[in-house]
Amino acid sequence: MFYLAIDILGTVAFAISGVLVAMEKRLDMFGVFIVAFVTAMGGGTLRDILIGNIPVAWLRNHTYLLVVLGAVVFAVVFVNQLKYLRRTLFLFDTIGIGLFTMVGVEKGVLIDLAPIMCIALGTITACFGGVIRDILCNEIPVIFRKEVYATACIAGGFCYFLFQKLPFNDTYAYIGAIGVIIVIRIIAVKYKISLPNIYPKEI
Repeated sequence: MFYLAIDILGTVAFAISGVLVAMEKRLDMFGVFIVAFVTAMGGGTLRDILIGNIPVAWLRNHTYLLVVLGAVVFAVVFVNQLKYLRRTLFLFDTIGIGLFTMVGVEKGVLIDLAPIMCIALGTITACFGGVIRDILCNEIPVIFRKEVYATACIAGGFCYFLFQKLPFNDTYAYIGAIGVIIVIRIIAVKYKISLPNIYPKEI
């Protein structure tokens, strides 16, 4: 039940971030829903295909579709209020990657994958919905820019397996790893910390 709740919260967070991006691009309602849906479901769909968990989760459980639809309606109705919140899109996107990273890691743990593969699954789950969203909205995906994004997911995944070595309940390790991802992302943006650029300045 705990892991399902995390999955649903991540779906809501990513769906809202998709709505906000789509509305910035002035898409119609169908476009807004599609962008919200692929943002929320894209990473998990790719993850399920990679591990052979098919039909993928949202095809087997219509709850996800209803959650995305509800999040879209909420975001559209309260879009003016959301715009008044500072860095709303960043906030929902950051919460989403924290939650979805650990959903992906847990999927890998359940099928006995090596920790490094679990972390890779978590990163895919967290990042690739946003990649599809940005491509559909004609933006360079955040994960491919200098911002600390996938790196935060990887760090959180490593921390999860580290926390499990400590005398903590597994739930605390899970929540702690989500917190690590969110904190790393917030600190990186606040203090403009980024990965080094490999290109010469004249390019």
